[in-house]
Amino acid sequence: MNKPQAFKFEFVALMASLMSIVALSIDALLPAIPEIGASLGVNNPENNQLLITMIFLGIGFGQLVLGPLSDSFGRKPLVYVGFVIFIIASIICVTTKSFEWMIFGRTLQGFGLSTARTISISMVRDEFDGDYMAKIISIIVMFFLLVPVVAPTLGQLLISFFNWESIFYFNLIFGVIIVVWFWLRQPETLAKEKRIKFSSYLFINGTKEFFKSKEAIAFTLISGFITGSFMVYLSTSQQIFQLQYNLAEMFPYIFASLAISIGISTFLNSQLVVKFGMMRLAYISCIAYTAISLLYVIIFWSGINPSIYVLISFFALQFFAVGFLFGNLRALAMQPLGHIAGIGAAINGFLSTVLAVPIANYIGSFVNTSVLPLFIGFSVFGLLSLTVFFMLKNRTVAINA
Repeated sequence: MNKPQAFKFEFVALMASLMSIVALSIDALLPAIPEIGASLGVNNPENNQLLITMIFLGIGFGQLVLGPLSDSFGRKPLVYVGFVIFIIASIICVTTKSFEWMIFGRTLQGFGLSTARTISISMVRDEFDGDYMAKIISIIVMFFLLVPVVAPTLGQLLISFFNWESIFYFNLIFGVIIVVWFWLRQPETLAKEKRIKFSSYLFINGTKEFFKSKEAIAFTLISGFITGSFMVYLSTSQQIFQLQYNLAEMFPYIFASLAISIGISTFLNSQLVVKFGMMRLAYISCIAYTAISLLYVIIFWSGINPSIYVLISFFALQFFAVGFLFGNLRALAMQPLGHIAGIGAAINGFLSTVLAVPIANYIGSFVNTSVLPLFIGFSVFGLLSLTVFFMLKNRTVAINA
């Protein structure tokens, strides 16, 4: 194996920081969603969910366009292009008086931020492989998932002292600091001799290579199922805790405590994955994810919400399983795609996100007076994920036989 497998602290910190710009842009806005909707004349509160789900749609399409270009032009230049797009989109968001233009701005923000999310994974794949790659991705994802611990509280403080527009300005300043650090300290990870010559066939050939790998397809599907059902929580959490449970003041703290659950399990995954393997941990976690949600559906089938303590307990268990899934699923999908890491990460991110957004929008439309539809969504897509796992395991057994 030629790839270095030694831990690189600053590299991991930089990749985690790049991804944290994405998380901050999503989660810091959560407490401000009702205020933004009211400011822009939104009559149906359900439409406010689009402020969260559409940024994911932008990320999905941005990955597909900008990610593959990094295989030809290098990783670093595309990060800069993405950040310029993010700046333009942020200006649109803080200056518009139209909800439609706000949604466009959020989608464009996601398009620009897609490079921070996708290319950081590509750079990890450039430097590492195998279960050690899963370890590094888990650590990066851990920091990405820990941003929600502070982001809603930060957003709440900003709108308390200033206004909702200040959240966008803060994200811009934070992003500039990270990108300058990236520019000064991070070397290019894709050597010129390993770059794919740019041509009109770059996307077509890369897509063909991706779809030749059954493992990449399978784990991308599972990623989309899990991300979609989890995205419902992100887009409806403000509505659940502030409206259904009347806990507006406690919302940032509840959100933070649940993010800690994901962070702990992601950290544990980074410690265990080299010993037990990413496939085994992902499979067991998928079983747990499905079982926990099915248990909630069976107990609370009436649709009457349980006490807040019971709900938080179920969420904490559910998200503990999620922490073992996110990093491992990305690593499993990327493992056979080292020769097309940029395109591979882009298609993986695009397909999983584009699959996730309609799932989130559809299930989220039912989360009005009860949390039950959310857990039904967890259950359905957990079962679908397990089905893909079974098919993949049976195929592996058949090939080995």
